[in-house]
Amino acid sequence: MRGLWPPFFVIILLSFLSVSAVYCSSLLHLERAFPLKNHGLELHQLRARDRLRHARLLQGFVGGVVDFSVQGSSDPYLVGLYFTKVKLGSPPREFKVQIDTGSDVLWVCCNSCNNCPRTSGLGIQLNFFDPSSSSTAGQVRCSDPICTSAVQTTATQCSSQTDQCSYTFQYGDGSGTSGYYVSDTLYFDAILGDSLIANSSALIVFGCSAYQSGDLTKTDKAVDGIFGFGQGELSVISQLSTRGITPRVFSHCLKGEGNGGGILVLGEILEPGIVYSPLVPSQPHYNLNLQSITINGQLLPIDPAAFATSKSRGTIVDSGTTLTYLVAEAYDPFVSAVNAIVSPSVTPIISKGNQCYLVSTSVSQVFPLASFNFAGGASMVLKPEDYLIPSGSSGGSAIWCIGFQKVQGVSILGDLVLKDKIFVYDLVRQRIGWANYDCSLSVNVSVTSSKDFINAGQLSVSSTSRDIMLFELLPLTVMVFLMHILLHEFQFL
Repeated sequence: MRGLWPPFFVIILLSFLSVSAVYCSSLLHLERAFPLKNHGLELHQLRARDRLRHARLLQGFVGGVVDFSVQGSSDPYLVGLYFTKVKLGSPPREFKVQIDTGSDVLWVCCNSCNNCPRTSGLGIQLNFFDPSSSSTAGQVRCSDPICTSAVQTTATQCSSQTDQCSYTFQYGDGSGTSGYYVSDTLYFDAILGDSLIANSSALIVFGCSAYQSGDLTKTDKAVDGIFGFGQGELSVISQLSTRGITPRVFSHCLKGEGNGGGILVLGEILEPGIVYSPLVPSQPHYNLNLQSITINGQLLPIDPAAFATSKSRGTIVDSGTTLTYLVAEAYDPFVSAVNAIVSPSVTPIISKGNQCYLVSTSVSQVFPLASFNFAGGASMVLKPEDYLIPSGSSGGSAIWCIGFQKVQGVSILGDLVLKDKIFVYDLVRQRIGWANYDCSLSVNVSVTSSKDFINAGQLSVSSTSRDIMLFELLPLTVMVFLMHILLHEFQFL
């Protein structure tokens, strides 16, 4: 009888086989958006929709890595928003919710919702949450500390008859949603330390919308709800990180071209080119200190006071806004500088009140680079496609329009400039980082604060664990050979 292999070697190999099987099922996969029909929205319609969400923006106030798929696009003529999927309840049911860094609360439509859309122009099936059908759903009572939390844009209410914690999100134009909070299970794939765990779950509090009004009742861009990624106590990132389930940092990479898609992860994407700017303290949104704008390296004549942060001014990063909005003091010099550079090569026109251009060649060959310069020496370089949007054609020339919109008060950086970039929201260090990136590629994501990382989209995991590192380096043929020998040895046991 042959000698048996050392027990520790058998255990390590079997452990590796188990771990590698989990790796295959729980990588940070990039989900591309499905083809979507052209909805043909005009700029004035996009501005109107953004105004509705801005009304609600201006009202009111380390453990593992969690991966979410991304669908949707920044193209206003296709989707004009990005959304992800969450699984809630027992048995779990899937909901498609808009990715929104401009609000805090995750909410989905309840089965009893009045005026909620029943169909979506995005070609997706809308689902409704039914607390009575979930074995793990629980009521959030008025005495619950969460019910007394100061939640952004939320008026918390309580009914003495039902002892149920409810909410109302009332927007400036009269549109909004109301409902009640429930406690139930959120399912996700997570990495905890150096072991990748599939089918993880956690109990969270989220909103069950029972009524919607205004823009939220429209079907053209309807989804199942909104996934708020703000810093408030009720945001999912806050609920999970305070319990050590995830790090207090999240990242996204939203693909702009084609059908869109991208990457969204509760964790820190690592990329050498990322630059960081500190968040303005004591603000309800992700406010950055924009200091200046340059066009082809030339500083625009803008009074820095135009960007100063106050209750009614400042610069906000908001993934829930389609376009980008600049205060008039910055918008006018920006457009004037662009016009001066491109006028010899294109034909400037005004189309439906927007500054547009007839372009017979590639915009990248004619239009200049712009740079938004923030506190901390962090600059955001914008390609022409980051401030222009295609708007059809005329006489054989393409029509491109300035995608920036002129406003008073608050400048908002929407998907137009957020796309095709890694964005990292580091809530521990209170900073936001970014870097231009092809969001169809894989990314490295930090597993721990020591910068161990996983590589999304590829079978590789860096770790301080020696056994995992050992087997990570083994070629597949060697692994199969070892498995064959091991199984052969077991025949003699």
